[in-house]
Amino acid sequence: MPTETSNSIISIRKATSHDFESIWLFFEAIARAGETYAYARDINKESAFSLWLEQPRTTFVAEIEGRIVGSYYIKTNNSGPGSHVCNCGYMVADEARGRGVAREMCLHSQTLAKRLGYRAMQFNFVASSNVAAVALWSKLGFATVGVLPLAFEHPVLGFVDAFVMHKPLV
Repeated sequence: MPTETSNSIISIRKATSHDFESIWLFFEAIARAGETYAYARDINKESAFSLWLEQPRTTFVAEIEGRIVGSYYIKTNNSGPGSHVCNCGYMVADEARGRGVAREMCLHSQTLAKRLGYRAMQFNFVASSNVAAVALWSKLGFATVGVLPLAFEHPVLGFVDAFVMHKPLV
């Protein structure tokens, strides 16, 4: 279901392999910056494709006016007795930041997670320096349940904490 933001409508749909060319444009920039994801800064396109489209349970794209401006994946966080908890990753193109894309993707992913039978959502490694994400996840009901001291190496700030954030879905 499309969501209207200030002056644009955000549509979210399941990603296809053909969408990866558009996803790669912002994925590569985000990974190369090294400020938010614990991915190798020199990650190649094939590895990124596998991480984002093949390994997760499913992946979605967010579009504004038919242009892909964000993407997220959802996957089972652990197997066996932990398989009722999911994990998600979200990326938004630089030109679409501040337009509600991450918020809409997170809300969409929570609805999907409930439909898929997950009882909780957990973000395993949120860089404390990613202030916008930490604030958004907190606003959307995620609690910081763990701190990994100096676990993320930020390219400018050096070693910073990483948070484990969690939200029950039932």
